Amino acid sequence: MTTDNQIKYGRLVPVMLCFFAMGFVDLVGIASNYVKADLGLSDAEANIFPSLVFFWFLIFSVPTGVLMNRIGRKRTVLASLLVTFVSLLLPMFGDSYGLMLCSFSLLGIGNALMQTSLNPLLSNIITGDKLASSLTFGQFVKAIASFLAPYIAMWGATQAMPEFGLGWRVLFPVYMVVAVIAILWLAATPIEEEKPDKASGFASCLRLLGHPFILLCFAGIMCHVGIDVGTNTTAPKILMERLEMTLDEAGFATSLYFIFRTLGCLSGAVILRKVAAKTFLGVSVGCMLAAMVLLFASSSLPVIYAAIALIGFGNSNVFSIIFSQALLAVPEKKNEVSGLMIMGLFGGTVFPLLMGVASDAVGQNGAVAVMTAGVLYLIIYMFQLKKTRP
Repeated sequence: MTTDNQIKYGRLVPVMLCFFAMGFVDLVGIASNYVKADLGLSDAEANIFPSLVFFWFLIFSVPTGVLMNRIGRKRTVLASLLVTFVSLLLPMFGDSYGLMLCSFSLLGIGNALMQTSLNPLLSNIITGDKLASSLTFGQFVKAIASFLAPYIAMWGATQAMPEFGLGWRVLFPVYMVVAVIAILWLAATPIEEEKPDKASGFASCLRLLGHPFILLCFAGIMCHVGIDVGTNTTAPKILMERLEMTLDEAGFATSLYFIFRTLGCLSGAVILRKVAAKTFLGVSVGCMLAAMVLLFASSSLPVIYAAIALIGFGNSNVFSIIFSQALLAVPEKKNEVSGLMIMGLFGGTVFPLLMGVASDAVGQNGAVAVMTAGVLYLIIYMFQLKKTRP
């Protein structure tokens, strides 16, 4: 006899596969380094790629929140997977600058749709105080796709069958197959959605930023993703600058970041069931602040690796904590709040651009300084969280 828990977890599995597909966006970090090497770009030029990916979160996130009220969360997730599929198909036809810009743009658009709709879709399966830990587990699944990307790219660059002519771009068809499976599985899975929010428009969504706590959360999400994309993109460059590593050698730094982010998400899914979110957030930002100090102070390979690991672990649960607190703050406006929070991923555009300019001017310490500013804001947010959400 099928129990309610079996039905719940049967619906949870395809949703978690969609979280894995959500992680495809993080391939932009290692991919931008390979495109930079292939086309001979500067740091500022190469950082346009991750910036372009996250630019679309500014444009599409809030409209997606409105769209979910009309067509539902599941259909919106399916639409996002279709756009992601097309984005992964394009690089198999070449690696020109224009084609990669188009691919990364579609990847960003698909991910903006997915991140806005998938998190609230999960809330139709998992509710109450277990939502934060479930969102964290989703981030754990997402992080698996993130840390696999550099390994697949490095394998493609050195060992993939040359007759296919893909090289490092072999990671695109690999992830495209997973996207197809996610589309078919989710489409076949019945998920009962709660009654949609009242009809709303773009302006009414943006008015939620007038809620002080929602505004704090929005800025916190910007800093979180800025540090995430910044580390993803900059970690190999630090090793190449300070230790004269090749890109294939330095690419492990990106995987190391995602390995510890994955471990952090896995442990966070358990810890957040027992420890207050504000306490765990304090530990997380403490890890990141220590990492920034280490990156400024040392050129030792073990120390740099330790710093990257600390950032990965520290940044792993920040999104889930902030996102869940925002949803709980205005529970009657989940779709709109989700759209606003995902719009905050626009920080993935702002930070790489600033980091590219700073690193071209003074080296990778300039990029680290930009990330440190984001960590300092999260410390401020942490103290506000204690006051606002006791």
